[in-house]
Amino acid sequence: MGRVEGKVAFITGAARGQGRSHAVRLAAEGADIIAVDICQDIDTIQYPLSRPEDLDETARLVEKSGRRIVTVQADVRDAAQMRDAVAQGVQELGRLDIVVAQAGIAGMKGEPQWQAWTDVLDTNLVGVLNAIHAALPHLQAGASIIATGSLAALMDTTKVDQPGKDPGGVAYMVAKRALSMVVHELATHIAPKKIRANVIHPTNCNTPMLQSEPMYRSFRPDLENPTRADAEPAFHTMQAMPVPYVEPEDISDAVLFLASDESRFVTGSQLRVDAGGYLKWYDYHA
Repeated sequence: MGRVEGKVAFITGAARGQGRSHAVRLAAEGADIIAVDICQDIDTIQYPLSRPEDLDETARLVEKSGRRIVTVQADVRDAAQMRDAVAQGVQELGRLDIVVAQAGIAGMKGEPQWQAWTDVLDTNLVGVLNAIHAALPHLQAGASIIATGSLAALMDTTKVDQPGKDPGGVAYMVAKRALSMVVHELATHIAPKKIRANVIHPTNCNTPMLQSEPMYRSFRPDLENPTRADAEPAFHTMQAMPVPYVEPEDISDAVLFLASDESRFVTGSQLRVDAGGYLKWYDYHA
C-alpha cells in the first residue's frame, strides 16, 4: 500500500518543475492525478513557460507508475476554468482528496512593469485561491490542501532601497505572503470538517523558473548578461546550508507527508523547506 493509496490529487502547474515532481511522487505512492497547467507563455514573463508536450510527459510518467491521470490545459487565473478542470477530473476519477496549488510565475524584470505586477498577483495569489475554491465543494473529511509559498513570503521587507524599480519581482513576495495568510485562516475554519490546509515555503528550487535569464540577472545585477555559472555562487547566499538550491523532489517529500494520513493532525502550518534560509536571514520567532 502506498502512502496515498486510492486518493485523488488535483495539482496545478503540473507540466514541469515542482508540479510534475509532485504528480509523479504522489502517483508512485498510489494516487490518481488531475494535472492542470497553462501550457503557454504569459507576455510579461521573461522566460518560457510550459508547453503541451510538457504536460504530456507528466501524464506519461504518472501512467508509467500504473496510476490514472486527467490532464487539462487551463489558466489558474480563470476561476471558471479551474471549476471545469476539477469537475472533469472528479467525474473521471470519482473523488478528490488532495489539492496541491503549485502553479506560479516569477515576474522579475517583467514588462510592462505594472502588467507584470498584475499577472504575478493573478497567478500566484488569485490562481491559488481559484484552485482551492474550485476544489472545496468536493472535499470530505481527511482531505488535505497544500499551497506553495516561498521563503520570499517570510522576508523582512521593511527596508526598500528602490521603490518602484521592479513591480513584477515584488509582486511575487506580496502574493506568497498573502496566500500564506489566507491559507492560515482557511485552515482554522475548515478544521471542524477535518480538512487540513498547510503552506510549504521552498527556498531556491532547481526548476526552469530559477534557471532563467531574469533570475540570473536578479542574483547578479553587477553583470549585463550573467550565465548560470555566474549566478550559481550567488544562489548559495540564500541558504545557511552550503547548497545553491534544493531539488523539486525535496519539496515533493514534504507534499507527500502533508497529503498522507501521517500528517492527519497537521494543519495551519507554514513548513519551510529552505536549507536554513530563514535561519540565516531572519530573527528567531516561536
